[in-house]
Amino acid sequence: MKTLNIIKKNKLLILVTLAYATVYLISTEKALTSIRNSVYYLVEMLQVLPIIFLLTVVIEAWVPKELIMNGFGEKSGIKGNLLSIVLGSISAGPIYAAFPISKALMSKGASITNIVIILSSWAVIKVPMLANEAKFLGFEFMAARWILTVIAILSMGYFTSLIVKKSDIPKNNADSPALEIKEECCIGCGLCVKLSPELYEMQDNKAKIKDTSKNLLNIKNVNKTIEKCPTNAITFKQPVKEI
Repeated sequence: MKTLNIIKKNKLLILVTLAYATVYLISTEKALTSIRNSVYYLVEMLQVLPIIFLLTVVIEAWVPKELIMNGFGEKSGIKGNLLSIVLGSISAGPIYAAFPISKALMSKGASITNIVIILSSWAVIKVPMLANEAKFLGFEFMAARWILTVIAILSMGYFTSLIVKKSDIPKNNADSPALEIKEECCIGCGLCVKLSPELYEMQDNKAKIKDTSKNLLNIKNVNKTIEKCPTNAITFKQPVKEI
């Protein structure tokens, strides 16, 4: 069971490793080239991610939610669309750097439409790229493509917001319940369910957290279930206060 859980948690890494091994068996040269390219992008990510981490921390901790909602929220209108285009166009770094920033903006109230606009602008209409495009392909080509691209981006943002809702977006870890149960450690004794049936339940002879949206800070005996668990299967990601 423990081995199976490890495989499930690392299935992507295992699949990638198997893919490299398969390529190596077929063509050693192509496998080595793939590894060199992977190392190059890994180094690039390690250089960019600290900056992105700092930006997301600044957005989460220092930028007021009202400011994000006014500038990029559901009611920001065309002003929010234009600000999103500007933000995406002047941003530096590869496109994967835009995802954590977009997630931070969304957690502060940015709309789905404007997140799509930011991501799309970041990818295809950066200011330095436009300058190079005009240099090599001409100003008229660049201007025509830019106008058509902006129209397409605005359309994508609008239609995406009709299909995808914020409730469909995975929540941040900070929004997740403080408690978690290590399935590999749970022996199915049911003690936690007896102590706190409003929070725990049994499924397939394993204890589960019943309501992940419940405010754990309002449950008096959470700490008691942690202390009484015979196998220490119940853990917490942040302190749980009793009332």
